Amino acid sequence: MTDAMVALHLRYYNRAPATAKTQMLGDDLLACVLGGIYTDVEKTLIEIGRTGSVHDARGQFQDAMRHKFVEAVEQLTGRAVVTFISNHHVGPDLAVELFWLDGHSSG
Repeated sequence: MTDAMVALHLRYYNRAPATAKTQMLGDDLLACVLGGIYTDVEKTLIEIGRTGSVHDARGQFQDAMRHKFVEAVEQLTGRAVVTFISNHHVGPDLAVELFWLDGHSSG
């Protein structure tokens, strides 16, 4: 699962996260935490105080790409994603991808 999340970030942000870890929390919540996610452009904007612009652009892009993330998780787990929550943070430089899975495997 971690490899799939890293591959998606590499493909769409043209940069792999510096760190990545995925873990099941209970039976239904899959969490992926990615560190060192920002591009050089985003880092520059953050340095000059334009953090809001980075949050807005990432949020809009993530909303547009949510189907790609959901599709990858559903394919790898054999379970439907009921809810997908994605957020990122500056200082520390992190992204969190949360997937709430239904209780039934399709496989």
